[in-house]
Amino acid sequence: MTHSNDVPPPAPAAPHPELAREFSHVDRAGNFQMVDVGDKPISVRSARASGSITMQPETFNLIRDNGLKKGDVIPVARVAGIQAAKRTAELVPLCHPLPLSGVEVRINLDASLPGCQVEGFVRTTAQTGVEMEALTAVSVALLTIYDMAKAVDRTMVISNIVLREKRGGTKGDFTGSP
Repeated sequence: MTHSNDVPPPAPAAPHPELAREFSHVDRAGNFQMVDVGDKPISVRSARASGSITMQPETFNLIRDNGLKKGDVIPVARVAGIQAAKRTAELVPLCHPLPLSGVEVRINLDASLPGCQVEGFVRTTAQTGVEMEALTAVSVALLTIYDMAKAVDRTMVISNIVLREKRGGTKGDFTGSP
C-alpha cells in the first residue's frame, strides 16, 4: 500500500526563460530569490499610492462624528498605515528592509462615495524603491478602517489600491493615473 507521504512532491516547474528575465525575483531555474541590490547606487526614492473604501451613509456619519465604540477611526488608521509601511519587509517575503526617511498617510472623508480616500507617501535614501511600502501603508490603513467599522457595516468595499507615482532609481520615474 502506498501512502501519500511516500511520493515525493513534484519539482517546481521552471518558468519560461523570457519570464525569468522579466521577473527579477525568479531565477532561470524557477527559484524565488531576494534581488541583490548591492551594486545599485544609493539615491533618494519616493512613492505615492492611493485607495478607497466605500460604506453605508450611516457608517460614514459614525466615522465622521467619531461615534464608533472602537474609537476615532481616522487617526488610528493613519498610525496603522505608517506602522505598516515600516514593517513591509516582514509582510512581503521578498521585499528589502529599508530605512524610511518619511511616511505620510492622508485620509479624507468623502461624502460622495460615501467613504474614505487614503493616500500614502513614502520616502527613503536607499538602493531600491519604496513602492511596496506606499501600497502597504494604504492597504493597512484601509483594513483598519474596515476593522473599526465592521461591527456596524460589513458591506464596506476596499478598492482602487494603486501606485500613483514613484521617483528615483535606475528605472526612472513613473506616473500612473492621477
